[in-house]
Amino acid sequence: MKRINASLSCILLVLLCGGGFAASKTASLQPNIVFIICDDLGYGDVQCLNPEHGKIPTPSADTLADQGIIFTDAHSGSSVCTPTRYGLLTGRYSWRTWLQRGVVKGFEANLIAEDRPTVAGFLKEQGYHTAMIGKWHLNFNYADPESGDLLKLNDYKDGAPVGAQIPDGPVTRGFDTYHGFHHSRHMNVVIEDDTVIEHDDPVNMLPRLTRKAVETIDQYAAKNSDKPFFLYLPLNSPHTPIVPAPEWQGKSGLGDYGDFVMQTDAALGAVMDALDRNGLSENTLVIFTSDNGCSKAADIKSLREKGHWVSAEYRGSKADLWEGGHRVPFIARWPGNIEAGSRSDQTICLTDVFATFAEIAGETVPAGSCEDSVSFLPALHGQPVVSERKGIIHHSYTGHFGYREADWKLLLARGSGGWTSPTEKEAQDAPEAQLYNLAANPCETKSLYQTNPELDRRLLRHLEDYVRNGRSTPGPESENDFQPIELWKSGRD
Repeated sequence: MKRINASLSCILLVLLCGGGFAASKTASLQPNIVFIICDDLGYGDVQCLNPEHGKIPTPSADTLADQGIIFTDAHSGSSVCTPTRYGLLTGRYSWRTWLQRGVVKGFEANLIAEDRPTVAGFLKEQGYHTAMIGKWHLNFNYADPESGDLLKLNDYKDGAPVGAQIPDGPVTRGFDTYHGFHHSRHMNVVIEDDTVIEHDDPVNMLPRLTRKAVETIDQYAAKNSDKPFFLYLPLNSPHTPIVPAPEWQGKSGLGDYGDFVMQTDAALGAVMDALDRNGLSENTLVIFTSDNGCSKAADIKSLREKGHWVSAEYRGSKADLWEGGHRVPFIARWPGNIEAGSRSDQTICLTDVFATFAEIAGETVPAGSCEDSVSFLPALHGQPVVSERKGIIHHSYTGHFGYREADWKLLLARGSGGWTSPTEKEAQDAPEAQLYNLAANPCETKSLYQTNPELDRRLLRHLEDYVRNGRSTPGPESENDFQPIELWKSGRD
């Protein structure tokens, strides 16, 4: 397989030799990037990842996999929404901020500090047009358009009014344009750039995002610009409210959730079709993934009774430290760079996106960024990722920590660390931690904690070092925003 195509080779060579001139002259050779992240789509919800127990048709994702690469060991930075999105955009784990558990609710200052680099802002500096269409869920304020006074959530529980201004939204964090909503409970509130433009029924949100994404690609193609684009498309589905459009209802035979997954897959297909129709597919990296595992709101038990396993063979689901909470679908296509129908079992995390896109752009990551980001570009080319980082850190809804290194996974939790039984409350009499060898026991049914105390201590020491040092990758000294970070949320024996 070619490790890198001729166009990208030219970019790297000229960038090394020519500074700003190189960036302007080679912008047209840089690949477009389309990053689609679903909301609560389980690893087993994509049929090609779960051929035996995946009963929901996902032809678009399956086609993307046939044309590109499947990562079988990809993980979100957290098993819930907000923290994963923070890590994706900044290359830094969210628990290094004040957000130690749970998610944000909106009507508050942006979780991403104004001076912190984002992957969107970085790509913009490299000559990309940056567009975001979809769910933000990282906080921003709403202000009265006349007085400028900030609005309070308690006064607008049904969402901010039309005309409200957003002083610290996505267009202040690296995106040229934004169309979307903040989070699922305010999905009725539609935002354009920095203004609330209308209220709409949530059932219309997924069709809206799909249509806007296609329009953005069409408009870019019509300009015939040398400027590459980065389209960040965080979908609202299949998260609650689970509202498949009328034309999708009943399609899956598995209820509303199955129908909504099919509609989500069709959104991916519409984006792929738009790229094909405009002749952009050959020079576009497309990534399709999810922010965490499937939610229990999908009625996981009922789906399983019908033969569909939302987490495939893995234990747990959204919010948990077990694999079903954070092992996510991750499929990438980049013709001429990624071998069609390939597969990688290397462990990657969504925090790694920033460093990867930086390497694709031929630049080093900016100062004050990417403390937990390692480029997986070599893996796209079928090569091993080389890094001094020993492992990745998992984090649950309740703030419990886990640590993965090679085949070993240490969980500082007595139960799931999330919503699956036994929860931490139900597991009060269980051992203080769990240890699994995922190669031998991917279902995490047999804990080996305390059978090899030296291994327990080594893994814990690495986790403690990464937390304490403010980064898990080599680089300048960094500090966590929040002190002290509590590792043992359920206490120690």
